[in-house]
Amino acid sequence: MTTLIHPTAVIHPGANLHPTVKVGPYSVIGEKVTVGAETVIGAHVVLDGWTEVGQRNQIFPGAVIGLEPQDLKYDGSLSLVKIGDDNRIRECVTINRATRAGEATIVGDRNLLMAYVHVAHNCVIENSVVISNAVSLAGHIHIESRATIGGMVGIHQFVWVGRHAMLGAMSRIERDVPP
Repeated sequence: MTTLIHPTAVIHPGANLHPTVKVGPYSVIGEKVTVGAETVIGAHVVLDGWTEVGQRNQIFPGAVIGLEPQDLKYDGSLSLVKIGDDNRIRECVTINRATRAGEATIVGDRNLLMAYVHVAHNCVIENSVVISNAVSLAGHIHIESRATIGGMVGIHQFVWVGRHAMLGAMSRIERDVPP
């Protein structure tokens, strides 16, 4: 099977896409991006910066992944976004790179990030996490496996959300949440 790229998509020649990747209309994929087998990239998606996307991910229209962090300390250093396998990244999700050289914003395996989720610099989302619509994660947040975050939750920087934790919709989280 060959890579199916819509003719309006813009793929930098330096990007590394597995032959089974599908790319929708008007998507843009930058030079330093790697995308694994059977990943489907919807319309109007931007993958840029030093971004690694694993296998069998679904990235829905309007998602923007791998751009510079929204952090005044960022100095242009090589930082990363690493996304594992079997994730569903829904419409208009943003995932920013880490702030410092060699650091990464990480999304593990089998996660669901619903529409309009923002994942700031240096966040770690482990495995099988559900993040509902319009959740905003500030920088350096760590979410352990199997946590569930209700819609429109705002989480302050440096917060740790424990394994199996459940955060109710429209909550403001300023302190660590135990497992």
